[in-house]
Amino acid sequence: MTDEPEATGTYLVTHAEDDSAVLNDVDSGRVHPLAENPGVEERDVLEATLAPEPPMEVTWRVVEVEARRSLSLERSEEPPTAQERAIASEQSVGDLTREERAGVGELHVLTVDPDDTSAAVDDVLADEGTLVRAARLGVDRVEVRAADDVVSVRYLP
Repeated sequence: MTDEPEATGTYLVTHAEDDSAVLNDVDSGRVHPLAENPGVEERDVLEATLAPEPPMEVTWRVVEVEARRSLSLERSEEPPTAQERAIASEQSVGDLTREERAGVGELHVLTVDPDDTSAAVDDVLADEGTLVRAARLGVDRVEVRAADDVVSVRYLP
């Protein structure tokens, strides 16, 4: 036994089944397999306290949930904005610019080879890191826009 203390933080639900779930601490990256599913679904974000489950303490249980929200991740049919296209035009292929949004969230602009735009969007949508960043930023929605050689990832409240 490790006598590991409770852990309090922000967790992204990365996997959920009827009888179990896996939470990822969005700040430390630590993975917490739950002994049972307390009613969470993939893409849920919990502000919660977890405790190790005796006797072996290899799984965890949710002690308290302070807040819960679900993340939305979508590909928008809208093209990148004029601002996003302007940022991309000043970058080389493969460059990424991150800008804070007024209020809550961030904007990421990636300049890609025009032939790779669709694949880049697919990569962003499939990357668990996109959801982890959204959870860390405290937003509820991630919108991906693309056209020609520009991919924008908008982390929105």
